[in-house]
Amino acid sequence: MAKSSSSSSSHSIDLRSGYCPETKTFRDLRPPVPFPSETVPLSAASLALSLQSASPWRDATALIDSATGHRVSYSEFQRFTRNLASALRTTVGLCKNDVAFVISPNLISVPVLYFALLSLGIIISPANPLSTSEEISRLISISTPVIAFATSATADKLPKLKYPTILIDSPEFESMMERKSLDFEFRDVEISQNDVAAILYSSGTTGKVKGVLLTHRNFIAVTVPYYHSQQQERLFPPVMLYTIPYFHVFGFFFSLKSVAMSETAVVMGRFELRRMLRAVQEYKVTHVAMAPPVVVAMLNAIESEDYDLRSLEWVGCGGAPLGKDSIKSFTEKFPTVILAQGYGLTETTGVACRAMGPEESRRWGSVGRLVESYEAKIVDPETGIALPPGKQGELWIRGPSVMKGYLDDSKATSETLFSDGWLRTGDVCYFDNEGFLFVVDRLKELIKYKGYQVAPAELEQLLQSHPEIVDAAVIPYPDEEAGQVPLACVVRRPQSSLDEAQVLDFIAKRVAPYKKVRRVVFISSIPKSPAGKILRKELRKNWLPESKL
Repeated sequence: MAKSSSSSSSHSIDLRSGYCPETKTFRDLRPPVPFPSETVPLSAASLALSLQSASPWRDATALIDSATGHRVSYSEFQRFTRNLASALRTTVGLCKNDVAFVISPNLISVPVLYFALLSLGIIISPANPLSTSEEISRLISISTPVIAFATSATADKLPKLKYPTILIDSPEFESMMERKSLDFEFRDVEISQNDVAAILYSSGTTGKVKGVLLTHRNFIAVTVPYYHSQQQERLFPPVMLYTIPYFHVFGFFFSLKSVAMSETAVVMGRFELRRMLRAVQEYKVTHVAMAPPVVVAMLNAIESEDYDLRSLEWVGCGGAPLGKDSIKSFTEKFPTVILAQGYGLTETTGVACRAMGPEESRRWGSVGRLVESYEAKIVDPETGIALPPGKQGELWIRGPSVMKGYLDDSKATSETLFSDGWLRTGDVCYFDNEGFLFVVDRLKELIKYKGYQVAPAELEQLLQSHPEIVDAAVIPYPDEEAGQVPLACVVRRPQSSLDEAQVLDFIAKRVAPYKKVRRVVFISSIPKSPAGKILRKELRKNWLPESKL
């Protein structure tokens, strides 16, 4: 075994797997990166802008609207950010630590808004624009914002807040970005790296939505390694196509990463596969991040239509596992494109493991290796004992991008995040002998629909509120396009004529589209343990295709 002893520890680490038998932990084996000192006042936005200013492409194109072709250069981006920040502070009256709720599809003005708010120390709380008014009310009750930023299509879902809602797609907002101000400098607001930068939302197995507190330091910790991992000298900036929404943790941190790396971000307001492929062709896109179902759909689309995708260099895939058959098909179609999988949670600011470079991306089925400055344990969920390489257990991780905690939810925080920094992921995983992580299953029962989290308990509570339903359980059903869809197992009241269409319609009216129940089976009873816990394993055995068990 190759071993290494650090100056701060006598513990030996296997240089192939990163495993330390004394501490029973896995360590990252990547070259160290120079993080800024944690005591230096610094916002995530200021760091990204300073890295961009030091690049050889200081006035490259920052943003392109894929629908209209409208472009914003980096010098314009910096000016818009500064002007908007000034207007929000002096005209609107926003202050450091205020919370701003953002509900918008992907627009090229959203990154400008994020950077302006972050530079003022204002906490951003973005939400899915497809959310219903009822869902938005629940999120607002968690984050307690003083102001909302919306579009003309989403504003009517919002309750009244302290300040009037500002429409991102209005001439007034455009004017705030354009209007020059001389009385504001970013250094006027001192921001600690440990200040909260964002409140993002995550569902647990209870179906209860939680506000994840992410700090400026968390975002700096995921941005800096990307900046220092640029492996080659380029003649032109990378062109990154955004299929991921800005309200999602990946979209949020990618908006910072793109600026830090001087990428040109091609922004799609509404995702549609063929529009995406045309945008890759038209704007010579080099990098795309997408969920596994999009990779599958992309392969199917190019079978029947002709697109020039020769500009592609890298496709990042996360949010759910990508099957080996799909990986094989992709590498055959695009032998020169790196298909890199990664693993992360909202609670880890989006990334904890990733594949870097062609060699790591060839480890099919893996989600890569630990990112810089991360540690991990594989813990037996029954005994609590940490396990060596090759053994399956719950993944625990610790690193600089792990969340501060859940907002006003000490119980959920203490169940997930321990005082010594270890985060329980709820995912069953293992590391192989070369330090690659493989995700096997989830202890948590979340359904992954096109990369979105759907909590079965939330749907079960709604189903049980129907007057003709006695009991219900929801399990994930495999779907080639979406990854998984919610399957409802429903117990009807005696003599009820309730049918599948009525159940689907009942749920569809109460949740965002990605949460809809897609399949229904009617059964006589829900199998449960003596303690009343739903035995989902029994339901999966009875109602899932045999090959998918």
